Amino acid sequence: MAEATEQNTSLVMMLATMVLALLTRIQELEAKLGDNSTNSSRPPSSDSPYTRSKDRAENKNKDKDKGKRKPGGQPGHKGQGPKLLTPTETNDIHPQRCSCGCTQFMDLGVFYTHQEAELPDIAMLIRHFLLHKGQCRRCGKVSRATIPTGHQTGYGPKLSALIALLSGDHGDSRSTVQRFCTQFLGLKISTGAIQKIINRVSKAIKPHYASIEEFVHSQKVNHVDETPWYQKHAVLQWLWVLCNKKAALFRIHANRNKKAFKALIGKWKGILVSDNYGVYTKWVDLHQTCLAHLIRKAVKLAESKDEGIAKFGTWACKELRLLVRMANAPPTKGEWAAFYARLCKLIAKNKDRKDQAGTYARTLEKLLGNLWIFLQVEGVDATNNLAERMLRAAVIWRKRSFGTESETGDRWVERILTLTQTCRLQKKLSYPVLVDAMEAYLFAKDPDLDWIKKLGN
Repeated sequence: MAEATEQNTSLVMMLATMVLALLTRIQELEAKLGDNSTNSSRPPSSDSPYTRSKDRAENKNKDKDKGKRKPGGQPGHKGQGPKLLTPTETNDIHPQRCSCGCTQFMDLGVFYTHQEAELPDIAMLIRHFLLHKGQCRRCGKVSRATIPTGHQTGYGPKLSALIALLSGDHGDSRSTVQRFCTQFLGLKISTGAIQKIINRVSKAIKPHYASIEEFVHSQKVNHVDETPWYQKHAVLQWLWVLCNKKAALFRIHANRNKKAFKALIGKWKGILVSDNYGVYTKWVDLHQTCLAHLIRKAVKLAESKDEGIAKFGTWACKELRLLVRMANAPPTKGEWAAFYARLCKLIAKNKDRKDQAGTYARTLEKLLGNLWIFLQVEGVDATNNLAERMLRAAVIWRKRSFGTESETGDRWVERILTLTQTCRLQKKLSYPVLVDAMEAYLFAKDPDLDWIKKLGN
């Protein structure tokens, strides 16, 4: 009888342990159901359209209650209307008749310039090189003319640059570029020819990629991030970016690990701005952890059904948001001492918990020295938003094209993103750079890399 009682007790304890584990698992799964772009690393595009509409309506009502300003230009804001361009045609328009009926005017003068922009008729420049052959008068041997240097490919630098811009910067498919060439330029071109042009441009901008890589590796502060990239629709790779406020460097690697990170940064040492991915947390130099990521996790905790976890998440979110605002409103010594004391108290009070709040508190304690580098070193941001913005165009490209088909395609993605995103940071047009690169490539000249070398000035 005693033995049976002991067995029953063991069974009850085992079942109780199982129930507790299952309840914990259910809580974790329920929490994941509420994941969205505001409380996790998921992008806004992954949010449910129904939830997004509801959230927008709620935010709109909150803005009304708080008396916040409406979107758009505010009173006193200096407008940015269309700029007057150099005219190719000018028409003088005179007043026709006064309200009194008179048609003669004196002291005529321009009081306003109305500008109209219009496309000219597009006419492709088609060159035919008629290659002649002839018999030598002395030896009788037949000699044939050769295609002049720079014209062997059949597609000039400007057309090649345009196709590269549409394919790389705009992320258009080969068939979309083909339709554009047919409809807008009146040029019938095969998708195979478009691919050959892209491959040439990729080789032409290889020096630009190397020069931008050298510049990025020379900077004091860099942001880093990564996103999935696929080859042949199935092979998982990772597209990495290392960037700063002047240039961006992209690289595709088969892995998302320390080896891939080292391949990206080379021998660079400096201040790293990143999220809380494990590889980055082991950075030996100064490291600013992205506060936006930590705030989103705190928001997630604040939405928990557990009152204790929700209270902790709300408190953590409030303190971290206050820390971010210090970037624009530096605290006094007293304000900083009060903030630091509150944060340490928050961590100490919750770090021994065995739930999500405890895990998050221990994370904050581990990252404590990486939370306010942006207040100590000029030029450091509190968030990793810069790297995320640099990757956004690549993510859209990936979703439209499903990645690349080969190693050659990977190199093209790396190079064109590095060039176009660096130009974007510099507010520089990519098309003229691509034209110059193709002219240098086709005519065997050195491309203009001075603008890249001067980025540090």
